[in-house]
Amino acid sequence: MRLFWKIAGIEARKRMAYRTDFWLNSIVAFVTELGVAYFLVLAMFGASDRMGGYSRNGMLLYYVSVILTARLVRPADLEWAISDDIYQGALNRYLLYPVSYGVMKYATQIGALFPAIVQVTLFGAWVPFVLGVPEGLHVTPVSACMAAGAILVANLLHFLTVYPIQLVAFWADNCWSLLVAHRLVVMVFGGLLLPLTLFPAWSQPIMNALPFKYMFAFPVDALLGRLTPGEYAAGLGIALGWCAAGAVLTALVWRRGTLQYTGVGI
Repeated sequence: MRLFWKIAGIEARKRMAYRTDFWLNSIVAFVTELGVAYFLVLAMFGASDRMGGYSRNGMLLYYVSVILTARLVRPADLEWAISDDIYQGALNRYLLYPVSYGVMKYATQIGALFPAIVQVTLFGAWVPFVLGVPEGLHVTPVSACMAAGAILVANLLHFLTVYPIQLVAFWADNCWSLLVAHRLVVMVFGGLLLPLTLFPAWSQPIMNALPFKYMFAFPVDALLGRLTPGEYAAGLGIALGWCAAGAVLTALVWRRGTLQYTGVGI
């Protein structure tokens, strides 16, 4: 654990090394995403007052929440890191380390999470003053704590679904298309593009059983007070179950892939 947090700390400091670039890119990306969400909500509602259980401000609050949550769940530049190590031969040196490669990579992801927490806190601080808390939504200290737990599980779940896909690089010359497909599926069925309540009623049990909901929509619903304690506990259980399945699949693919791995490079 000491080594884990040491690696995480190094990654956090590396992220903050170029502060101007760090903040400029983050602010521009957030403003752009927020602008797209604002005009999307205007187009969605038109003359309507409510949609999918949300008011106009409630829907905008959902999008702000999911944009900020995505920063904590999905560090975009790390989605390709493992496959790049395999392609470039950088995996060689990690195989000699007396620690699990997957643990080291997850420690790097946790390190990237620390600066993102600062960003999310600052970017989200203005929301209650601008949008307020729309009717039907209840953001409280308890719901914030529930969301924090859900985000930690979502971060691990996202890592364990991307990890085995990147390990396809042991056999394929390029797994970029698989990672793009994963990202698109997660965006649609995870609630990044649209709240899942807008999907047909017959699809709701299917989405509840799949892992994608628990990466984005579930933490946001927890934050906005849309979950009962029973629904929250059941959701965490399903998410952790998918984490266990992802860990088992990753171990199997890793063992098979490293048996035939030939690294060239440094």
